[in-house]
Amino acid sequence: MPLPSRWKILPWACGAAGIALSAASVRAADPAPFELGGPGLRITVMRGKDVLPIAQVPSLAEGDRLSIGADLPEDQGARFLLLSTFLRGATNPPPKDWIKSAETWKKKAKDNSLSLTVPKGARQMTLFLVPDTGGAEGTIEDAVRGKPGEFIRATQELNQASLDRSRLDAFMAAIRAQENTHPEYLRSVAPALARSLSMKLNDECLSKVVELQANCLLENREQLVLADVHSSSIAETLTGAPTDLALQLSSTREAGYGFYSPYIGVVRDLAKIFGAFSNPEFDYLPTLSVRRDDAAALLLNKAPSFQKPKSVLVVGMPAIEADSPPRLRSAASGPICAARPGVVLPVEGAPLIYSTAYARNMTVKLTAASGETIDLPLEARADRGGYVVKGNDPLPAVFKGTVKGHLSGYWGFERFEGPDFSLQLPGDARWKVAGEEPTLVVGRDNGLTLTGEAPACVEGVTLRQGDGAPQSLPWKVQGTDALLLTLPLADRKPGDIRIEVKYQGVATPSVLSLKAYAQASRLDALSLHAGDNSAVLSGQRLDQVAAVELSGMVLAPGELVRDGSVDRLRLLTKGEGAALKAGDRATARVRLKDGRSVDLAATVEEARPRLALLSRSVSQGTGAGRSLQLSGEDLLPDDGRLVFSVRAEQGAAFRPDDALEVASADGAKSVRLGSASGLRLSGPDVMVATLDPAALAPASGPLRFRLLRGDGSSDWQPLVTLARLPHIDGVSCEAQDCTIKGRDLFLIEAVDGAPGFEKPTMVTQGFTGSSLSVPAPRDGKFYIRLRDARDQAVILDLG
Repeated sequence: MPLPSRWKILPWACGAAGIALSAASVRAADPAPFELGGPGLRITVMRGKDVLPIAQVPSLAEGDRLSIGADLPEDQGARFLLLSTFLRGATNPPPKDWIKSAETWKKKAKDNSLSLTVPKGARQMTLFLVPDTGGAEGTIEDAVRGKPGEFIRATQELNQASLDRSRLDAFMAAIRAQENTHPEYLRSVAPALARSLSMKLNDECLSKVVELQANCLLENREQLVLADVHSSSIAETLTGAPTDLALQLSSTREAGYGFYSPYIGVVRDLAKIFGAFSNPEFDYLPTLSVRRDDAAALLLNKAPSFQKPKSVLVVGMPAIEADSPPRLRSAASGPICAARPGVVLPVEGAPLIYSTAYARNMTVKLTAASGETIDLPLEARADRGGYVVKGNDPLPAVFKGTVKGHLSGYWGFERFEGPDFSLQLPGDARWKVAGEEPTLVVGRDNGLTLTGEAPACVEGVTLRQGDGAPQSLPWKVQGTDALLLTLPLADRKPGDIRIEVKYQGVATPSVLSLKAYAQASRLDALSLHAGDNSAVLSGQRLDQVAAVELSGMVLAPGELVRDGSVDRLRLLTKGEGAALKAGDRATARVRLKDGRSVDLAATVEEARPRLALLSRSVSQGTGAGRSLQLSGEDLLPDDGRLVFSVRAEQGAAFRPDDALEVASADGAKSVRLGSASGLRLSGPDVMVATLDPAALAPASGPLRFRLLRGDGSSDWQPLVTLARLPHIDGVSCEAQDCTIKGRDLFLIEAVDGAPGFEKPTMVTQGFTGSSLSVPAPRDGKFYIRLRDARDQAVILDLG
């Protein structure tokens, strides 16, 4: 009858043993979980004078003395033989005296346990628990010496799998504990656990409702345990092959673990390795050891058999090599605040510090600026992502500001040096502004840097102004002594503001008093000509300028003109200063009304041309009706004409392209007079101009003029008063009263029979009549004051 396809004939069993089933093919097809609780062991290791439980021993060393005993219940029915073997290489079988045995059922300790010393040259150690049967020692000895490489390989795999299982157990225990106490925190705790223990995390689980998160996290959808670089490197050094045990999670109600119990399936070739050892007498079973203190509880992936073939439990022990502590790295991005109990020192690079007891007696040594030190105990917390400082006692007062912290302890028997940390504790020093006092301007956000001790301990920063509501501010720690702030002053008013910086655990905040200003004037340029007693400042918001100091002179604000988006402020000198020549460079200090000062560089420009008005001739128009007589050359009627002459002072001469500008006082209307428009040279330094008032219509009132030369000009000077005249048709008098008839009589402000206007007849604003009743004059003349020229009078002669 042919054999089933999963059976095969073992080459070493073709003799008397005949045909046997290959357990390897069965296990490879359906890997079994390590979920059955087996017997336990008690193991301690002594190195020199130090004795450690097996849970604290990451690796063995030559000369170590081991005490190994079985941990069996008092009513244990089956007898187990405890065997140990040291291994020294895949091609170098161990000597016979490296293999020892003990009968665990004996009463005397020397008979039921093993006292071993790691021999020189040993590299691996394996333990066996065998059901009592005659000849077991010799069979196992032959197997070990016959295939030492297979046992080395199996020991490495089992030791690595046990370490991975420890990480998985730690993850599972933390998830269960969180589920039982605060399941609402799983969303934040689970990622920290996964990072600390190097586990895969299904992020979709954290988006589920709280009741379903834990179950989802522990589903067997994918392998959860990632490679631990530190422990994997041990196996790779010995075998040259990567350790890639696959660890899977499952849910089962059996074996007393509860619904979320995990199991580990070794799916590479572990079954094949152990199948190669098996024979009709003994079947070798791999075990995982869960180590707590000196106890090593064994987990099996198959129920042991006490009938032929009897099961041999194989236990992997730590490798025999020099201790290789992990390279623990600080995960802190900056200083850590140590103001409150339970401060966390975040670390990464060694998940076994959370799942094993290899790292022990861990402390952080704090060194103050004075050199004083103190050691604080630590506890590894996977859910916190690092070591937590134990104890609640306050530190001595010398530990303030920035304190250096160094993490250290023991990795097994060897000294273990961890990373350095920068810790901070708040003291009594006050916060202050970095550098010079800043100019804070309302209407926009302002950056601000504060310096002080322990910025990592800042709990909150608040902005206050007056009696208004406080506003919390975001901040960023920079370096070891600075805070970067952004002050939102867009909707604030100028005035005093307060910044309050509050530390963790400190009731009274540190307060800084600052001042916020209105948006400062924008100063573009200061135009100053040699010999001038005035200057022009251009920019924006120049209404805030209080004064300008330049070379000993004080210039006071005068007329402010806005030209689109640019302000031009005329400045008038007060007092004497240093004489400035064209080309001189000077720095003007512009003082603002809020107390601030701004420096502005200025260059003295060439002296401007200066003019003197020589003469004026006004000719009156010839309108219909009775005409008005002008009282001098200071009044120009709107229907008349003005001819005037000017002289260039200080021996200067006019240029062919010079022009005169005549404008109303408000600048609303102006006219440029050039060689083609009424301007003639009478001599090198004298020019005559003719002005038609119609070019300035509808302007009226005082007119002024200046010389235009290139991009510059002279100062404005008064020229004449342009007045609109009413049209008088006639005057009729009876007894003591007269009537003035005409048009545009609203242009008249007052009429009197005497030049002093002692008893004037006032004309109301907006008068629309065509006649005025006035008292008869004494000398036959009416004196009329026009609205366009209130300081002058025109004469209406009745003769």
